Amino acid sequence: MIYHKLGKIPAKRHTVFMSDNDQYYYEQLFGTEGFHGVSSLLYHISRPTQIKSVGKAIDLSPKAAIEKNITPRLVKGFHVPPQDDFIEGRTVFFFNDDLTIGVSAPKKSMTDYFYKNGNADEMLFIHEGSGTLKTFVGDIDFEYGDYLIIPRGTIYQLHFNDENNRLLVVESFSPIKTPERYRNNVGQLLEHSPFCERDIKLPVLADPIDEKGDFLIKVKKDNMLHDITYATHPFDVVGWDGYFYPYGFSIHDFEPITGRIHLPPPIHQTFEGHNFVVCSFVPRLYDYHPKSVPAPYNHSNIDSEEVLYYVDGDFMSRNHIEKGFFTLHPGGIPHGPHPGAMERSIGKEKTEELAVMIDPFRPLKITQEALDLQDSSYVYSWLEGDDLKGIPPQIE
Repeated sequence: MIYHKLGKIPAKRHTVFMSDNDQYYYEQLFGTEGFHGVSSLLYHISRPTQIKSVGKAIDLSPKAAIEKNITPRLVKGFHVPPQDDFIEGRTVFFFNDDLTIGVSAPKKSMTDYFYKNGNADEMLFIHEGSGTLKTFVGDIDFEYGDYLIIPRGTIYQLHFNDENNRLLVVESFSPIKTPERYRNNVGQLLEHSPFCERDIKLPVLADPIDEKGDFLIKVKKDNMLHDITYATHPFDVVGWDGYFYPYGFSIHDFEPITGRIHLPPPIHQTFEGHNFVVCSFVPRLYDYHPKSVPAPYNHSNIDSEEVLYYVDGDFMSRNHIEKGFFTLHPGGIPHGPHPGAMERSIGKEKTEELAVMIDPFRPLKITQEALDLQDSSYVYSWLEGDDLKGIPPQIE
């Protein structure tokens, strides 16, 4: 990330910093990897350590219905019913030791409490809805198509403009970063990167809130959700600087890279974490070799799983796909375009598809929530005609 500074900060770090009323401000290091990772220095009106109570914890661990999966699957994500609360309404479909993948369809803003994920970065993709991500280091307005990257330890609320909201939710137990191959040795995005720093939505610091009382922060740690009540408002930061903060990026600002012949999915990479990548499929011109086949070729992702989340438009390699659907293609099983998709793509000049792809490099476990919303016939959707005779209607 790039260096960012907001509000009032002292000329030198770790020095006395006082208000115009001769009140001390309290410095907080907000960062990772002890004192060796990326960080920011925050300056609070009150000490950020004033715990009044710690309530009971709730277990949010995802439960595996299938531990070892080899079946291609389709899950209808938009069939998850809306719920009032963003945290309680999260539904995990797939997970492993590196990340979780799921959705949330919250109807109400987070106004009664604050939230902090204590051991995972979060990537929220806004499929439907708009509003403001409010954090202790500033606010970010969001809308359809925005990625929100929220580093672990960020205290935040989501405020929505109405009740119609659907989000793709990814938790990563490692930092979520831009692709290393698109950065130089000081972290600047290179000229051939499909996006640059100008596209990043940075937080804007609101006026600090100097209030005392009972302020509930729900803290997720080791898959347990803890209710911790603090004596002061967490959004009392008067200024900060550093490299560690939440940010937004619109999928509509991803500039696609194309070629004369079909380029593989890594060309669409947008983010990465330990053992997974995130790619953005956006409207673009098709390949322009006179004999090009725009649809992807059949391939065996032997060392990775492939999860595709369909956002909008017609996805060129799939039949009967609707927005909000997930497809999972497990490692070790070849997959490719549905019957007729390759042929339909030939001669086409462009696509209007919009999708998010997540490729984990370790196998995913499947939850019962995913199985409850799956299309059991998807595994057979590459068969045609007489080949479909005798196929069972259901799979486990």
